[in-house]
Amino acid sequence: MFPGMAVVLAVMLQLAGEGQWCDVTAAEWGKPLGALYDGVEVRPRTVTPAPTELGPDERATMAVFERATKSVVFISNTAIQRDFWSFDILEVPQGSGSGFVWNKQGHIVTNFHVIYGANTIKVTLADRSEHQAKLVGADPDHDLAVLQIQAPESLLEPLAIGSSHDLRVGQKVLAIGNPFGLDHSLTTGVVSALGRTIKSLSNRTIEGVVQTDAAINPGNSGGPLLDSAGRLIGVNTQIISPSGAYAGVGFAVPVDTVNRIVPELIKHGKLIRPGLGVSVPVSWAELASLKSAAQWTVRNVGDRLEVGNAPWKDYSRSARNITTAMKRLDSLQSRRVA
Repeated sequence: MFPGMAVVLAVMLQLAGEGQWCDVTAAEWGKPLGALYDGVEVRPRTVTPAPTELGPDERATMAVFERATKSVVFISNTAIQRDFWSFDILEVPQGSGSGFVWNKQGHIVTNFHVIYGANTIKVTLADRSEHQAKLVGADPDHDLAVLQIQAPESLLEPLAIGSSHDLRVGQKVLAIGNPFGLDHSLTTGVVSALGRTIKSLSNRTIEGVVQTDAAINPGNSGGPLLDSAGRLIGVNTQIISPSGAYAGVGFAVPVDTVNRIVPELIKHGKLIRPGLGVSVPVSWAELASLKSAAQWTVRNVGDRLEVGNAPWKDYSRSARNITTAMKRLDSLQSRRVA
């Protein structure tokens, strides 16, 4: 050390300790204050004490999320494709979405478009355990599908079921899902409108849809829409957006529709629609009066009557019988039910 350097260093340290060294001046604005500066500007800010209690609305939202998040699952699917150059068979990720536990038997409800075209489906539960799923049933017309996994009952927490017929505009709602693969994300909003109609993947109309301003993004599809009590009131399915991202208008299939269709999918694998099985272009009375009526046939098939153009001689030669049958059918005022 050069002579006198120790003295100079001691003076510098003393000045720094007294706050006279490295003061912030106009000439130093926008520059680091220096390693020797020890003012309040380079110390952590004082933490403001938290409120003694959170607000009742916050506590209610947190309680709903903590209960419902155990029921929400992440769904990913893959499709088998052949490589264009090597002709090798590859499993290609096709999409992902959300779903929720329906019962302790491992049935999972989601949107049909989430698993459409999938060869394999994987469900990730709240504890991050992964399970292969089988498609039990689907109803493309209402954009609903039911999967099933094999998992311990302790990991399966069904959601409480609410009702949608008594919803009111302005009610608070919560949406839980996996937008962009970010698992168990919570957004809140209100019921913006009721009784909307949207088009399904099969181009059929879904009636009574719930509109909400709770943020719904790609990956939220199939997730639950909940009321403030944590009950299921809809299945998030679509958004309206010019960019493809959330723009404030989201839609959910109403829970009354879901609660009617899901048991049918579990039982039959599809939605069974009622129908009389009768469809003709003219009234029965007109048909009975046609000269060519003898070329038509009326048959008892189970609990219905069928009209066809098979040879008349195969069934009856009596014009009186055919006229009687026509009158019976005419009185039914029958039509095909979609």
